[in-house]
Amino acid sequence: MGARTADYLVIGAGIVGLTVAAEIKRRRPAASVLILEKEDKPGRHSSGRNSGVLHSGIYYPPASLKAKVCGAGAKEMAAYCEARGLPLKKLGKILVPAAAVDVPQLDLLLERGRVNDVDVVRLSADELKRMEPEAGSANGEALFVRSTSVVSSSDVLASVVSDVRGAGIEILCGGQVGRVDPERRILHWGGDSIAYGHAINTAGLHADAVAHLFGSGERYTLLPFKGIYWKLDPSSGIAVNHLIYPVPDLRVPFLGVHTTTAIDGTVYVGPTAVPAFGRENYRGLSGVTPSELVRIGSHLARQYLSGRDGFRRLAWQEGRRYFKPWFAEAARAILPRLRPEHLLPSTKVGIRAQMLDKETGSLVTDFLVEKGRSSTHVLNAISPAFTSAFPLARHICDDWVPV
Repeated sequence: MGARTADYLVIGAGIVGLTVAAEIKRRRPAASVLILEKEDKPGRHSSGRNSGVLHSGIYYPPASLKAKVCGAGAKEMAAYCEARGLPLKKLGKILVPAAAVDVPQLDLLLERGRVNDVDVVRLSADELKRMEPEAGSANGEALFVRSTSVVSSSDVLASVVSDVRGAGIEILCGGQVGRVDPERRILHWGGDSIAYGHAINTAGLHADAVAHLFGSGERYTLLPFKGIYWKLDPSSGIAVNHLIYPVPDLRVPFLGVHTTTAIDGTVYVGPTAVPAFGRENYRGLSGVTPSELVRIGSHLARQYLSGRDGFRRLAWQEGRRYFKPWFAEAARAILPRLRPEHLLPSTKVGIRAQMLDKETGSLVTDFLVEKGRSSTHVLNAISPAFTSAFPLARHICDDWVPV
C-alpha cells in the first residue's frame, strides 16, 4: 500500500470540486492540493451532463445562498468563456405562466429579480407574440430575462481542468474512497492511504455517503431525481428563439419542462424530475443496487404519504412524464402546437444530487455546506451550482475551509 500526503484533499472532480481546489491554490500557492475522482476523468456526472444554461438567479429567495452567488456566477462564467474563446450564446429566457394559477407568480418573480439584481422585464401579450410566437401563456404575458446565456459545459470543464492542472494541482482518477479516520486525518483510496490536512467533500451524487464516512451530514440523505430530455424535431415547424420556461412551482426545487437551445442549435425539451432508483441510474436498471432501491423507495413512500411541499402532486405529475404522450402534454403548456411526433429521442439525461432532510422530511432547496472534523462537506450542490461555481468556491473558502 502506498502513502501520500496533501495539505488539502478534494473529493470529487466536478465543477465545484475543481473550482474549490483552484481557489485554495490561488490563496495558498505553496500548499499541496490533491483531487480524487472515482471516474476515469473529471465531470462524468452532474457537471458533464449540465444543460449549459447560465441561470440568472431570479427564482431564489433573496436571503438564500443561491441568490447570493448565482447572478454573480452567471456573469463571471460568461466572462470566463469570452476570455477563453469558449462558446457562449446570449439567448435570454422567456418565463410564461402555463396556467391561470401561475399568473400571480409573475409579480413575485419580478420582485425577486429586482432584489437579486436580475435584468428582467415584463412582456405584454403583443411583445411576447412578437418575440416568441410559439410560446403559450395563460394570460398572454411573460417575463423576459435578458441576461440568460448558454455555454458548452464540456468545453468549460475541459478549460477549468486545464487551469487546475496548470496550477500544479494533481487529479487522481479511477479509485474509490474507502475507510476514513477523521481523528488521524487519513483516508484510504484504492491501495493508497492519504494523510491530509483538510478534506473537502464535493462528491455530488455521493456527497452524503462520503460525509457519513467522516461522521458528518447524518441528517441528510440523497433522494435522486432523473432528468430525461427529448429533442425538438427541426422539421416540426416550431421555431424557438429564446429559452422558454414555465413559471415554476416554488414549493419544490424543480423548474418544470422547458426548452434549452444548445450551442450547436439543437433544441432540447425537458427535463423530467422522475425518481431515480440509484445514484447513477441513468438508463433502465443500470446503477440500481438492492440496498439503494430499498433506501430510496422507503424515503419516496414516506414523502408521498406525507404530501409535504406538494410532493404527492409532483409524484403524479412527473411520474406520467416518463411516457412520451404525457411528456408532450406537459411541453404543450409552453409550446401549444407541439405534438408527440415533434419529439425525437435523446441520449441526454442527468441525475439531480437532491438531498432530503431526514429530520424535517423536506427536500433541501438551497446549497448546503456542513463543517466536519478537519473537513468541509458540500451537500445539495444542485442547479445552479454550475452557473455559480466561481463565487460559490470563494464563499466555501471564505466561510468553511481554513485557507
